[in-house]
Amino acid sequence: MSSPIIKLDNVQQVFSNRTVLSIETLELGEGEIVGLAGPNGSGKSTLLKLLAFIDSPTSGVIEFCGIPTSNKPGAVHRQATLLVQEPYLLKRTVYANIAYGLRVRKKNDISTKVHNALVEVGLDPNSFSQRQWFELSGGEAQRVALAARLVLKPKVLLMDEPTASLDTKSAQLIRTAALNARDQYGTSLVIASHDLPWLGEVSDRTIHLEHGKIVEIT
Repeated sequence: MSSPIIKLDNVQQVFSNRTVLSIETLELGEGEIVGLAGPNGSGKSTLLKLLAFIDSPTSGVIEFCGIPTSNKPGAVHRQATLLVQEPYLLKRTVYANIAYGLRVRKKNDISTKVHNALVEVGLDPNSFSQRQWFELSGGEAQRVALAARLVLKPKVLLMDEPTASLDTKSAQLIRTAALNARDQYGTSLVIASHDLPWLGEVSDRTIHLEHGKIVEIT
């Protein structure tokens, strides 16, 4: 495996005196695709939130590029992004949703970047840029949510059942766009899914969780 971009060491997450995740050690390599498998309640979503730096562990150390994330919480938070099953969009146009992160980061050439991001997820920029969030189907909304993440060229893209409730076309476009991000930008991918054949096809390895612990790596 390539050098780790994220490393977990003796990480535990406890809610209401109950340990929901206990990981002795886990490394995510640069440009690696890791699948996460396990039944509901096995700890997949909890682990993804830790890897996305949304939550901090109850105990243990998470390193990003060799530096504990507790030392630079703001800097590392923008290096990883999480796409969940139910897309969250701002109550704005498609263009404004995708441009938001670029504006926060004070990036240039925003229009071109938004245009390219829409193309990456299979949405026509001329047709969709000015649509409102409520005018989108479920599959379209998920693709806009992914475009809003891909436009930032994150070092780590985490996906929590990203295609579970989508039509076949949208699901395939999301899968393709995520893999293209790895190929084009070297983005590391962590994908939680019940679709084990797909995980086996695209992942460098699949981590199987049960009761918050790693029980197998295939």
